[in-house]
Amino acid sequence: MHVLFIPKWYPGRNDPQLGDFLRKQAIAVAGHARVSVLHVAAMKELDQPRTQELVEQDGLWELHCYYRPSTHTFAPLRKALNALRYRKAFLQGWERLLRERGLPELLHVHILLRPALMAQMVQRRYRIPYLVSEQSSGYLDGSFHARGALYGRLAKRAMRGAAGITAVSAWLGDALVKHRLCEHYAVVPNVVPGLERPLPPRGTPGQLLVVADLVDKTKNVSGVLRALARARKLDARFELTVVGDGPDRQMLEDMVRSLGLADAVCFLGRLANNEVLDHTAKCWAVVINSNVETFSVVTGEALAQGKPVIATRCGGPIAFVTPQNGLLIDVGDDAALAAAMLELLAQNERYDPATIRQSVSERFSYDAVGRAFMEQYTKALTHGRA
Repeated sequence: MHVLFIPKWYPGRNDPQLGDFLRKQAIAVAGHARVSVLHVAAMKELDQPRTQELVEQDGLWELHCYYRPSTHTFAPLRKALNALRYRKAFLQGWERLLRERGLPELLHVHILLRPALMAQMVQRRYRIPYLVSEQSSGYLDGSFHARGALYGRLAKRAMRGAAGITAVSAWLGDALVKHRLCEHYAVVPNVVPGLERPLPPRGTPGQLLVVADLVDKTKNVSGVLRALARARKLDARFELTVVGDGPDRQMLEDMVRSLGLADAVCFLGRLANNEVLDHTAKCWAVVINSNVETFSVVTGEALAQGKPVIATRCGGPIAFVTPQNGLLIDVGDDAALAAAMLELLAQNERYDPATIRQSVSERFSYDAVGRAFMEQYTKALTHGRA
């Protein structure tokens, strides 16, 4: 089977980490099918002769198609121009796909809206069914409604035309139903990387890790710092390493100093996934203090390395965290987070690394995710031919 991935987010020249979880899904499918990827993205500093870039690795044929975005000050015109430029870049990529890879049997759209509009266009001309997979937190935090009525109508039409819909978690899927974007969906999770690594030993008690984009309204890293300050008053062994970067990094570093945590907190910036896994392997426990998560790959990565987690009931982590591998707390509760840190430290010996890894190994491996998508593809092709 030849499947074409059309993702909204995907690692490329703009950002080598953006949508890396989607690429892992593509690799998972490539273990069972022939996978091509057609990724269209805006690039401000675009070298015109390099509007396309082909990468062939990990069993994938990945064609990146770039366009220079409009900078017009009138927003409606700017959006219209960018939509046209996106479409042109996609069609150029599509023609190259046909020449080099042939016609796909199924289109797999990841994240609305433009990729779905392109899939609809291809469907009308070539009668190829498409499947939509959603990962966006916009359906949970109000962003979907903020996009306006036209966006909502186009999104509903795109969903109605799909031969199948998947969500990365039931939490997100239920939100799609609530927004009347679909009536039914299947849950297909992200791949949890690191399961192939040797299981590391327990880390030094008290050594905490946060891996997050430093956008505090979403990840609430400031809450981790406040909780850390509370917990350290009762046990000075707590220290925190923060992996990630973003617009709120300076604010968070200033907060570290104001809370008297300069000797207890280290910011490492953004790291490649292998380096993140290295730090996860060395830590004692991982904290996910987000306000909203559709899946939370970080939670899965921590558990794959046998590390207990403290996570908020913010969506995705609920599917991972059990009494055997960590603690769940309410969103935005600094006192509960500090108490959880102290409880985890007091109960350290009850969290067995092998048991923790086993809690994710069967559901979130490359093979498991690949097989789950293949099942959905079979249903979508049957539906598409009906």
